[in-house]
This record gives sequence, structure tokens and C-alpha cells, in this order.
Amino acid sequence: MIWHVDQSVKISGDGTENRPFSRISDAAKIARPGDEVLVAPGIYREYVNPEMGGTENARITYRSTTIKGAVITGAEVLTGWEKDGNLWKASVENSIFGSYNPYTTYVYGDWYFAGKSRHTGCVFLNDRMLYEAASVDDCRSSRKSDISWFPEDSLYKWYVQQSEDGQRTIFWCNFQDKDPNSENVEFTVRRECFMPSEAGKGYITVSGFKIDKAATTWAPPAAFQDCMIGPHWSKGWIIEDCEISNSKCSGIGLGKYYDPDNDNYFTTKHVKSPTQMERDAVCRGQYHGWLKENIGGHIVRRCEIHHCEQGGIIGRMGGVFSLIEDNHIHHINNMMELGGAETAGIKMHAAIDVIMRRNHIHHCVMGIWCDWEAQGTRITGNLLHDNQKPAYAKALAGGMTSQDIFVEVSHGPTLIDHNILLSDVSLRIATQGVAMVHNLICGAFTFVGEGTTWRYTPYHIPHRTEVMGFMTILHGDDRFCNNIFIQKWPSEDYVGRSDSRDEPQIENRKVGTNVWDEYPTYDEWISRFDMESDTPDMAKLEPFHEGHLPIWSEGNAYFNGALAFRAEKNGMVDTQNTVDASVEDTKDGWVFRTDVYTYLKDMACRMIDSDILGKAFEPEERFENPDGSSIIFDQDYFGRQRREKVLPGPFEAPVKEIIISKDPA
Repeated sequence: MIWHVDQSVKISGDGTENRPFSRISDAAKIARPGDEVLVAPGIYREYVNPEMGGTENARITYRSTTIKGAVITGAEVLTGWEKDGNLWKASVENSIFGSYNPYTTYVYGDWYFAGKSRHTGCVFLNDRMLYEAASVDDCRSSRKSDISWFPEDSLYKWYVQQSEDGQRTIFWCNFQDKDPNSENVEFTVRRECFMPSEAGKGYITVSGFKIDKAATTWAPPAAFQDCMIGPHWSKGWIIEDCEISNSKCSGIGLGKYYDPDNDNYFTTKHVKSPTQMERDAVCRGQYHGWLKENIGGHIVRRCEIHHCEQGGIIGRMGGVFSLIEDNHIHHINNMMELGGAETAGIKMHAAIDVIMRRNHIHHCVMGIWCDWEAQGTRITGNLLHDNQKPAYAKALAGGMTSQDIFVEVSHGPTLIDHNILLSDVSLRIATQGVAMVHNLICGAFTFVGEGTTWRYTPYHIPHRTEVMGFMTILHGDDRFCNNIFIQKWPSEDYVGRSDSRDEPQIENRKVGTNVWDEYPTYDEWISRFDMESDTPDMAKLEPFHEGHLPIWSEGNAYFNGALAFRAEKNGMVDTQNTVDASVEDTKDGWVFRTDVYTYLKDMACRMIDSDILGKAFEPEERFENPDGSSIIFDQDYFGRQRREKVLPGPFEAPVKEIIISKDPA
């Protein structure tokens, strides 16, 4: 059955082509497995709550008939502005909000560090999210933010207050030289745009929409994670060819089930640590149906996700076995109004067998953050750059350090291959069991051997969600094969790091694998364990069971002062030439340029495969495909077959320039 929706009709019909519904929600109430909902261009100011899901063989599809022509928004137009000095003032009846008023609800929760001072709602001027002021006077004076990545934008401010009788929400806004009665001013009213209120509504496709503006809440790992659009703990969704922007917190949610006994437990009850409640959430997950047969397996592809203030794609456990490909994710958490441990272009907990490939991620507080259980995770063929705060911006109190990729407290196997990493930090590696193969790396490794403290985290039956065990992070068990390292950024060994929750610290800025020099090679490590003994001495071996795991490093090329691991095999350290790798925003798209291949003519590496990489130590799982088959790294960044002479880096042949389209759709 095909249902038709067109918001321009004067009278809502029965959903037929000649008498379409005026609201998507009308179709969402009656769409059944196998149905398709065709939505004409227009602005749909509604919350779409699908009544039913599809099946594996009979999906329910919601499709904009023109790509990005149909807009689903959680905002309403705000009119009736009156001048108040250099401010403008307007108000609305609170009945417009129903049971959820974003202007009495604050952003807060576990792992949120920026203070309970921001509302979940927001005001927009011509699709620009305004900055929230602390008072009317603050709104009136409107000083530039010294932490915003775009300080000029921070002059546009809003402040909100409830009327004395509690019946109205009153807004004061500083629009600078703009007259709001002549501009498009909107305010967020709804918490989500397209998301089932109940779990288990699987096999839904959402194609070609613009999803814009919602008063989403903070989405930590041990809480219900609501976002502008998401499957809400189900299986088999496809979100494709969409533009998703202007979420107060996060854009796409592939997140956790709702558990009233563990929903922001630390924030509300305090007595158990948030880390413990994450472990609790994992173990309770099986009770809530966290199995490969029930949960995950989603696809997010060809979407542009931007200007969200917590994360672009966020998820805890619900995103397992998913594919995230060909997306353009940019300008995430740039306002610096929200701070905490859940901010990134992609932030996934338990990204078990998740593939993230061919995504372009830039100008995010962090590019990709895989937290806990990055087991079977593969990050491949992505371009990441400018994922670092501008030099002029101060650090947000409660904010996070910036890098292209962060893998945290996982046991692997986590595979990072064929990526172009151009930010000043390429990988924050407070973890173990990582393999980096055929990447071009211009930034440093940070948190080597740090950042895990006493946290012990789960690992799983290979390619399943069932928990296999728990263990602290020993660090090491990492492989670096056929990469190119370029010291592009300042080469001081260490620079100051501003992490507002701790004393000012320092972190590495030296590019290369030498930061693992104190770690053993495999031969050095295995020799400690008396492998020939039939009756090993447990007390004697105990220190080695708690010590660092080995490092493998081979076939890597180092330029501009980048340094090699002390036991590098078949590598090349070029101390003669100065090379470059850069990306430029042009009218034709983003252009990546490098001259490094000019200096690699005589270098050849061996072909790497799953057998060479071996198994991650704790789960004893190979670096392999989700179906258990071997990976042979015989195709490059473009999918071209590698030649007999294998070059390091992402490309099978010398490359000087590539162009990346700005519109993934």
C-alpha cells in the first residue's frame, strides 16, 4: 500500500494520491509492513511516532519525494516581537509544549560536566542556533564567547523566563541589527522529530528528509538516549539521504533501551559511580533483549549531519552490527555551550561489529569516539580533519580534548585502516587491541598507557552481544602496519592540555610509533611466561599478567621528524625531505592534496591480512569481517586493487589530489 502526504492540502484526506494526508503522523498511525509513505515537499511541524514497524522482508518506508524537500521539524515559528531597548521580547502559552516544556527542562545527566545552566530548548534566527544568556542583562550586553569556535555568532543571544502565573514562557533575544518581525525566528517545542515512543518498531526506512531542530536531552550511556531521529531499541532501520541538523543535543540516536532503574542513576542518586552503572546497563541488556537477533543492524548512509551540540550520531548498545557509511558530519559541539564525555561527530558505546566507512568528518569537537566494547569495530576509508578547537578559543569547563579518533577502555579487536587523519591528534588510545593499517597519519597518539585507571570493561563472544568476561585495560596489544606518518603539526614533544576536571596536564604531540618504545615486542613478552613449563608458577607470573601487552610495528614510513617504534620492521624514516598533506574547502568540494608519494618510490611492504594481524588478546578474536571471514588489505581507499608492490598509506598508486563532494546524497 502506498500512502501519500502533502502538507499544502487545505483538507487532510484519506492518504490516497488524490486525497493525501496533510500530516506524516496520520500515515504513521496506519502504515503496515510493506507499505510506503510518500511525502511531498513542505515543512511538517510535527513529531512522527510510528505505530508499527516492518519486517525483514517487508519494510515500512517513509520517503520524501524530493530529496531534502520534506522537512520534519521540532520547531514552531515565534512571532509578535516587541522592542525592549536593544532586545526583543515575545511570549507563548505553555500549553503549546504539552507535558514537556524545553524551557523549564535543563540539559543534564551522567557524564555531563558543564553545569545545569542550559535549557533543552533553543531559539533560532534564520536557521542559526542562538546562544543562551545567563540573564536579561547578559543578553543585553551580549559579549563574545571566548570558548566558541565561532565567536561572532555568539553575539546573538536569548534568555528565557516563566511568567509569574506559570502559564507563559517569555523570551528576550538579542538579534543584533536584525528585526525579528522581518526574519524567520523559530523556537524548539518538541523533543524528537521521528522516533518511536516504544521500543521494538524495527525495519523502517527514512529516506530523503530534512530533519531539523529539536529540544533533545543529554544522551549518556546509562540513560534513555533520545535524539532527533532514531530506531529506539529495535532492529534493521535505514536512515539515508537525509540532512539532520540543529539538535540541542544529538542528531541520530542508535541508543539504549529505557530502564527506569538505571536512567541517569549517578546524577539522580549519586551513590554508585557512573562507570559502575554502565557495567550494570550492559549486564541488564540481555534482560532487555540485547541479542544480535533483536537489536541493531541499522544502516546510516549518505546523510549530512551538522550543527548539533552534543553529537552527530550517538548510541549505546543499540547500534551493534550497524553500517555507517558515506556521511558528511561537520560542525558538532562548536558553540561550546554543552560539555561532557559524550560529544563527537560519532559517539558509540559498544560498537560491536560496526563498520564506519567513507565518512567525511570535520570541525567536530571530536571526530569518532568508540567508547567501551569496540569489538569487531572497523573504521575504514574515512577523511577526518580540523577536529580541534581553533587556537583563539579557550577550553570549555567540562569539555573534552579534541582528536580525529578516540578509542577508550575496549579490548578490541578494533581495526582502523585506509583513513586520512589530518588533525593535530590522530588517535587518543586509552585502550588496547587496536590495529592501524594503511592510514595516512598527520597527528599524534595521545593517552598511551593512560586514561583507564581502575575501569574494567566487558568483552563479548565474538560477533555476538553475550558477555564473555570483564577485564581492566593493560594497554598494548596494538599493531601498526603500512601507515604513513607525517609530522605536520608543532613538533614539541608535549604541549599543555586543558582538561577542566583535572589539573592542567600535558599530552604528546610527537607523531609516530615511538611512544610505545617502553612496550615489549611479542618475543620479549612471550618469553616471560615459561611456556615450556608444565607447572607454571602463578605468583611468579602475576606481574606479567598485569603488565603491558606487546606491540607490532612494520612497513611504516615516517616523514618530517615523525619517529619509529624502537623495533620497527621494514620501515622507512625519511630525514631529508619535507612533505605536505592538506585539505582545502573549494567551490568544487573538499580537495585533499599531498606530495608524500613522490618520496615513496622505492618502498614496498608486504600485503597484510587477518592472519598476520592475529587475535586481540582478551576476547581472542581475529581482526576479521563480521561474518568471521578473513580481511585481505588488497584494495585501497578508492577500492582499487593493490599491485604486487604494496605501498604504505591509503592509496595503491601515487596520488597528488582527490576531491570529496560536500553533499553525500
